[in-house]
Amino acid sequence: MATINVAIVDDQNLFRQSLALLVNTVADFKLVAEAEHGQDFLDKLAALDEQVDVAIIDMDMPDMNGIELNRILHEQYPGLKVVILSVHVHERLITQMVAAGAAAYLAKNCNKDELILAINTVHTAGFYFNANVLKAIKNSENHKFQIQKNFNTIPIKLTEREKQLLELICKEYSNAEIATALYLSVRTVEGHRNNLILKTGCRNTAGLVLFAIKHNLFKLPF
Repeated sequence: MATINVAIVDDQNLFRQSLALLVNTVADFKLVAEAEHGQDFLDKLAALDEQVDVAIIDMDMPDMNGIELNRILHEQYPGLKVVILSVHVHERLITQMVAAGAAAYLAKNCNKDELILAINTVHTAGFYFNANVLKAIKNSENHKFQIQKNFNTIPIKLTEREKQLLELICKEYSNAEIATALYLSVRTVEGHRNNLILKTGCRNTAGLVLFAIKHNLFKLPF
């Protein structure tokens, strides 16, 4: 398995340092950056020789919170996957962050096995949605929360192949697994995935999952 370069952004020193120790115990993880707040991370990110694959980000930080940092990262580093780790587990906030491009949203009291699973899944599949996130997405219409303008204002026609691909993406299949299932090359799958993102106006793979759920192209497992 390829090494996953991980960064941690959290202003609580003891928590950040403990999380760093955990990351360093996982064989395929490499901690490449620690930061106390958003601007600190952006400065370190610009100076890094290595790319960051997954950034674990707190929501409550001085100067620049997780919402603003997430927005900037998606604008400047679109290949970087953001995992939100927060004490705030309100459904509206969860849906807002996922709609804004976060690849995963975990409570700070999650267990270490789920965090490791989330990092691995985000790296391979592009997103990790646990039961709490899926519930938040399901209930988001009750809050009258608009996830993408395209959902309600722009008609989008998907081919049968695109629907097949979208379903497998929602099931957390990697590009290689999708290629095997659909008898395609990995390169072709990557092209279809990118076309879907452009066609739907989504930010990333997590956005595609939101699109599929909102349009009943994928049924939630509960």
